[in-house]
Amino acid sequence: QVQLVESGGGLVQPGGSLRLSCAASGSVRSMYTMSWYRQVPGKERELVASITRTSRTNYGGAVEGRFTISRDDAKNTVYLQMNSLKSEDTAVYYCYGIAVGPLEYWGQGTQVTVSS
Repeated sequence: QVQLVESGGGLVQPGGSLRLSCAASGSVRSMYTMSWYRQVPGKERELVASITRTSRTNYGGAVEGRFTISRDDAKNTVYLQMNSLKSEDTAVYYCYGIAVGPLEYWGQGTQVTVSS
């Protein structure tokens, strides 16, 4: 029933910024937690950031201080603001949500490439 669609990825130079969006077909308030994960080939998918329905946030150590996760309930959208990007941030970024059931949802992913 719920679909998550990421957008906003692309090519950016080191030190630059991008804002990723995750648009949900249903209310993001129905989710206990919305998260961003990322994955590169040959490596395990890792948590980047998460936000609960009460707006509590959590960040992976590699991005803390540079990335910010936020939620716009009116737009049913979760954002990931990425600043001071590094080449090591290059990955496919996935939106994830878990709702009552429990039910889990994954987006299709959006590519972020940080390169000169």
